[in-house]
Amino acid sequence: MTTRLGLGLPQMRQYDLGRDVPDVARAAERTGYESLWVFERALFPEPATQGLYGIEGLPWPDEYRSVAEPLVTLTLAAAATERAELGSSVLVAPLHVPFQLARTLATLDAASGGRVVAGFGTGWSHDEYAAASGRPFAERGRALDELIEVCRAVWGPDPVVYEGDVTRIASAVVGPKPARPIPILLAAGSGRARRRLVDHADGWLPNGIGAETVSGQWRRLQDLAAERGRTEPIRTVLRVNARYRASGQGGADRRPFHGSVDQIVEDLAAHAGIGLDEILIDLQSSARDAGELKDLAAEVYEKARAAGV
Repeated sequence: MTTRLGLGLPQMRQYDLGRDVPDVARAAERTGYESLWVFERALFPEPATQGLYGIEGLPWPDEYRSVAEPLVTLTLAAAATERAELGSSVLVAPLHVPFQLARTLATLDAASGGRVVAGFGTGWSHDEYAAASGRPFAERGRALDELIEVCRAVWGPDPVVYEGDVTRIASAVVGPKPARPIPILLAAGSGRARRRLVDHADGWLPNGIGAETVSGQWRRLQDLAAERGRTEPIRTVLRVNARYRASGQGGADRRPFHGSVDQIVEDLAAHAGIGLDEILIDLQSSARDAGELKDLAAEVYEKARAAGV
């Protein structure tokens, strides 16, 4: 079975968002990409108070200095396309008010004809949590749990009734409703996060950090699902943060998805062999402008399909 392919939308500062997001979205859909994706990075602390991913001493990449708001970006893409799914990998869920985020996603799904995929994570930046004025970082797991529950309630039948830690809905009509049940996918690394995914979500959002590593993570998740009695399939969308170099990248220590188009496609084929449903390819940091991004995305797509991905 052919792996579905998605493309990361342009959100970084080298792009003219109002012009380039619709343009890239339309071009990607014409090329054959089946989904369009955004990610969330709310701010760039300067000086850094915390390393990237919370790892001490690991610098934040310069492209994070300006990342467009993800749901506005998806809305621009939705208005310019007809078929491609519209996903987040990921929204840092606790940075958002649960009720308002549930309504926004429902409205976008209704407007786009049922194309939204809600990908959530808990994030890692203490600065982003402080700026959002929401739940404390220490409560991020509970915040995500409540967000999932609020979404399910708001997207479900009226009257909506919900009683949580911070959200209380005392019997109300809440619309519009999504065009269909919006799938919730989670980024899950820890044991507790994997249990949340198996028990309460529709799918998994791994990162392309090497086929052997991802394959092992996938086996463990499937084993956990069997242990906990889950019978529904787990949808899988792999995020690939590609770094294109025209001349390629040599050496045995080459990182996955770093190098020429042929090297990126070689890594795509290896990860597709795991049996995941979909691969999201984010190429935006490798391109100088939208024209280059469109050309690069088309070349990767065509060579990936030619390689059997």
